[in-house]
Amino acid sequence: MEEQLQQTTSESRPRGKLRSTLLNSPEGRLLLVGVVLSLSYTFWLGIKVLFSPAESQLLVVMTATQIIFGRAASMAFGYSAGFGHWTVIPACMVIETIVVLVFYPLFVLSWRRLLVINRLSNIFERTRAAAEARKGIIQKYGIVGLFVFVWFPLWMTGPMVGCVIGFLLGLRIRLTMAAVLGGTYVAIFGWAFFLRRFHDLVASYSSYAAMVLMTVLIVFVIILGHLLHRTRQDGKDS
Repeated sequence: MEEQLQQTTSESRPRGKLRSTLLNSPEGRLLLVGVVLSLSYTFWLGIKVLFSPAESQLLVVMTATQIIFGRAASMAFGYSAGFGHWTVIPACMVIETIVVLVFYPLFVLSWRRLLVINRLSNIFERTRAAAEARKGIIQKYGIVGLFVFVWFPLWMTGPMVGCVIGFLLGLRIRLTMAAVLGGTYVAIFGWAFFLRRFHDLVASYSSYAAMVLMTVLIVFVIILGHLLHRTRQDGKDS
């Protein structure tokens, strides 16, 4: 009986500690905000399904594309699907914000061994390794360097790696979020201007040509990013 009571007590302590962390720590509150924003975005997509099924399917694909391949590929798909600035830009901003507000606290809580999610451990480790490799460069310029790093359109320079760099540098959470989200939003507006102009130019010849060339552009951005990342890694190894 005593052993069972001790086991129950030991199991309840981590749960109680985690609950307290989520409510009292800035990372925990940030995670709750991210979850609420994620649910709100999902609810909005659900409303879209009822009133505009075809548009909602395109938005779901656009969301998945951004999570997997990044903002440039997602925005290129959005413009190819016929969406304008008023849909593509806010949607991308919300998606990137959700990713940052959920990923950053989960990484920090996992780092502190307060919340360990085995399925995300490989992602956390790869992101941490990428952040460690770039931390020295960002450290020279501080918050401005972090902003530019997140804004710069190269492979592994996105908000996930950026927020981990901010954490490893010991920046306060507000400064990290301001630099990462600020750089992300500026990058989104930059891509919006470029991709929209590119789409309109190509679409003047043929709507099919616009779709094909935007697809080629997406593949080009992904391949170029991977090649640049591999080149930098090979240079360090040699």
